[in-house]
Amino acid sequence: MSVSHSSKLNKAVRDQYMKLPQGGSVQVTYVWIDGSGEGLRCKTKTLDREPKSIKDIPEWNFDGSSTGQAEGSNSDMFLIPVRMFRDPFCLDPNKLVLCEVLKYNRKPAETNLRYTCKKVMDLIKNSHPWFGMEQEYTLLGVNGHPYGWPDNGFPGPQGPYYCGVGADKVYGRDIVESHYKACLYAGVKICGTNAEVMPSQWEFQVGPCEGMEMGDHLWMARFILHRVCEDFGVVATLDPKPMTGNWNGAGCHTNYSTEEMRKEGGLKHIEAAIEKLSKRHDYHICVYDPRGGRDNSRRLTGHHETSNIFEFSAGVANRGASIRIPRQVGQDGFGYFEDRRPAANCDPYAVTEAIVRTTLLNETGVETKDYADN
Repeated sequence: MSVSHSSKLNKAVRDQYMKLPQGGSVQVTYVWIDGSGEGLRCKTKTLDREPKSIKDIPEWNFDGSSTGQAEGSNSDMFLIPVRMFRDPFCLDPNKLVLCEVLKYNRKPAETNLRYTCKKVMDLIKNSHPWFGMEQEYTLLGVNGHPYGWPDNGFPGPQGPYYCGVGADKVYGRDIVESHYKACLYAGVKICGTNAEVMPSQWEFQVGPCEGMEMGDHLWMARFILHRVCEDFGVVATLDPKPMTGNWNGAGCHTNYSTEEMRKEGGLKHIEAAIEKLSKRHDYHICVYDPRGGRDNSRRLTGHHETSNIFEFSAGVANRGASIRIPRQVGQDGFGYFEDRRPAANCDPYAVTEAIVRTTLLNETGVETKDYADN
């Protein structure tokens, strides 16, 4: 197995130091999205007391020229703490803190999509939008080959791996279970996990989260996943089509409802929202991966449980459609629907903002409206 050298270091020696008392000091790890819009960065500072809320955590800064976010001649970027979690790696009282990134002039960095998402969510907060996102990912060795696959070949065809059990069907469950427990400890709203259709591919679900919570919790869940994988010496990729050929891609299916949709008779509101989405398919495809749809074009082929990227479709219990209405929702007449188009490497702030803009703010076309700061 191709695992990293650092994963082979003696962890018992590390544990000896991790057990040392900290006195009254607290380690706070600041986490942010870098200039790629996909990568996460972090650094840690010491506070002299345990923060009780996000207001107790000071702003910080970093060198944006080293993260693809600034020029070297004007490189300082601001880290603005926005949500605090418990630290599952250094344990209590230490914290993980998700941050927004602002440029030298206090304007949001180009990959700070949380900024506009928050403005939009504040506008429609009385609709109480709930989201649940299903994050698929693939485990790789450090050589880029899927973890557990034969070095010079392929595993058997898809079929026995989805929700599978057994050493010949499941690769990397230790990582998945460690990530699950770490998220629960941290306070991330993780609500499930399962092995996916392609061997070495997994999924975890986060939600339900209201409004801004969705992006915050999914980004922190991703950070924790990468940190857990680092300890085990493997890589988690969110590439939407990590293996070409007759293998499933990786998405981030997004479940959505408003208060009206969740009440009796809500199906008519679900259908109205889907009708609005049908008229804005191109806009959504552009924001559902970091490259304006180019990543998703490798995945949304109409095969392997996907819709065709060029066509909008919807149906009850149809996993080959753009939008799926769960069968139970169709029977009950209320609930939620699932947008199956977002790619695994989507920005959850962009996805949730786009859905709200179309279904609640009634935007049309490919342009978005710029709403004034509240």
